[in-house]
Amino acid sequence: MTGVQTCALPIYYIHVYTQKKRELTETMLGVQDFYLPAFEEILAANNMPLELKYLPVIESALNPNAVSRAGATGIWQFMYGTGRLYKLEINTWVDERRDPLRATYAAIAFMKDLYSIYNDWVLVIAAYNCGPGNVNKAIRRSGGKRNYWDIYYHLPRETRGYVPAFIAANYVMNYHKEHNIVPKKAEMPLLCDTIMVSEQLHLKQVASVLQMPVETLRMLNPQYRYDILPGKGKDYCLRLPYEYVNKYIDLEDSILNFKDSVFFDPEIIKKTPSRYKDYVPRSEERRVGKECRSRW
Repeated sequence: MTGVQTCALPIYYIHVYTQKKRELTETMLGVQDFYLPAFEEILAANNMPLELKYLPVIESALNPNAVSRAGATGIWQFMYGTGRLYKLEINTWVDERRDPLRATYAAIAFMKDLYSIYNDWVLVIAAYNCGPGNVNKAIRRSGGKRNYWDIYYHLPRETRGYVPAFIAANYVMNYHKEHNIVPKKAEMPLLCDTIMVSEQLHLKQVASVLQMPVETLRMLNPQYRYDILPGKGKDYCLRLPYEYVNKYIDLEDSILNFKDSVFFDPEIIKKTPSRYKDYVPRSEERRVGKECRSRW
């Protein structure tokens, strides 16, 4: 591949977003107002490039329930080991890799650590994809060069397309109108607030008492594998559409007591399938740097 062909890679991915995956792009544009302002705010607070808010576009298509073939999970696509390393709770009941905000704080901490190694945001993006071990290997094989395009041919195949895809995602998310791409309306409440809950709580208790769709609660709280906030002496966040927050506060006791003997019956819980596939941590995933995976 010549240098000209390499530079043309972002154009290929622009074609992917605007033609081959046009419907997916419309969906992402529809949900971006729910996720990206929060990402941008956290990035700004950490003095990081705001363009990094588009990294989840290529990681997960802005889907907090995305799971790769390698087991990377959530909107920022954390492997089990990396998620645990950056203090995300992952167990039978909760998988904070699916929590867009918690995962964003973890992703930013990870990228800041990578920047302390490379002092170059493009290499950070590459290392986010394939791990610092693979980027370090590419640097050594290139004779110590530390420019992404100079080490391009020494990177894993998936990572060679990762930075061009990131460039294309930045372009398409900002210039979709030039391609006549119209955002698809998302069924997500843009105004939300968070309630901290220290007792065991089922999302169906909230939905029943507040008379709201349980699917809305699941959409806003994707980290709870069985629709249950575990409680047990620890505060867990419950995200609600803004218009339901005061009602929840007024009716909290009624919500917590609503059919609690049914929702928390051990036999019923045992027979209830998880919203997601079974949680099975694998020892080979418990290392930073095992995050290479196919994107397209």
